[in-house]
Amino acid sequence: MALLCLSTLGAAGCKSNSPEPAVVGSPPTTQPPTTPPPVSPSAPVLLGSTLIGEFTTAQLAARVSDIPLVGTLARYPVRVYRLTYTTPNTDGQPVTASGAVLVPVAPAAVPVISYQHGTLQPDEETRAPSYYSSRSEIWSAVSVLAATGYVVSAPDYIGYGASKALPHPYEHGASLASASADMLRATREFCAQQKISVNQKNFLLGYSEGGYATMALHKLLEEKYTTTLPVTASAPGAGAYHKSAFARYILNSTEPLNFLSTYVWVLRTYDRVYQLNRPLSYYYQEPYATRLQADPFSAVPQQAAELFAPTFRQAVLTGSDPALTATLTANDVYDWQPRAPLALFHGTADDYVPFFNSQDAYNAMRARGATNVELRPIQGGTHFTAAPVYTLQAYAFISQF
Repeated sequence: MALLCLSTLGAAGCKSNSPEPAVVGSPPTTQPPTTPPPVSPSAPVLLGSTLIGEFTTAQLAARVSDIPLVGTLARYPVRVYRLTYTTPNTDGQPVTASGAVLVPVAPAAVPVISYQHGTLQPDEETRAPSYYSSRSEIWSAVSVLAATGYVVSAPDYIGYGASKALPHPYEHGASLASASADMLRATREFCAQQKISVNQKNFLLGYSEGGYATMALHKLLEEKYTTTLPVTASAPGAGAYHKSAFARYILNSTEPLNFLSTYVWVLRTYDRVYQLNRPLSYYYQEPYATRLQADPFSAVPQQAAELFAPTFRQAVLTGSDPALTATLTANDVYDWQPRAPLALFHGTADDYVPFFNSQDAYNAMRARGATNVELRPIQGGTHFTAAPVYTLQAYAFISQF
């Protein structure tokens, strides 16, 4: 199932754009805002639904004809719907979000998969799941996955689809998790409304930004939805789970890093969400601070020392900016103890999201006593080449349960 290897995925959880740079001196010590509160587990979140289309097994198989044998896995026709639902934004205020639901026309109750997509640049809006475009991640292999006998819940996230007027909170763990959880709730409400038979199993999949979102979602579901949305198993791939260590890795690097444009996006998101309100000159050297002020997605150099301001580098490496440090640690999702089985997939040669993110998560979880966590290295895999391998192996992993 090579659907995760669509080109957009490759850049997904480690790129960025910029925040506001800053002033030298003692920054404020404000703590990050609290996690967006989940809507009450008993309150409905579904707002509406629209049928996008119904597709035969032959049509679905044709989409993966370049991948040997994958098309033969399709057993059922699939109906695709666009859902709108309510979810909290990063400030806790409710917004209308959207996503796609893929429903196999199956004779018996089927499990549900929450599928979190990878990075979408602002000009890739129509690749969000609810558009169900041929360029989206869910068009090919994920659709075949649904046709094997899974309802697939695919959130757009805040900033795409129905909420496209809002900034996407890129790599912000709490809102990625809550938007995905509420889409999963909306999916189950929709299935009940339409008398679509689903069982109680919930699987979680996603690669790159989707892998990070999957890890954050798993953690949220086990904290807040243990009875209403129990996790059966999850298989996050190539996510930047150890955000604080990733920041130190970047600022210490002397090698070219081809994902720095997306890391600028991460910093901009954190500066806004956590109200750091630093000038761009705090983060970046000239001429990049000025260029990023004019165009947040303008090109940046691949050398960290050329892009980032020395004061920002020191703040990250020494922890001398408590507010900044708190924003990074608030988005760490590597150190907790999952109850449901979890398999971490990651290419050992990943040049966008370093392998240590999955290694650190595995080590931390095992140290906490989690015996149901596995580390599945994809030997020699880069962020791009490991994606199709991840898809096949993740499918095999959840098929055990």
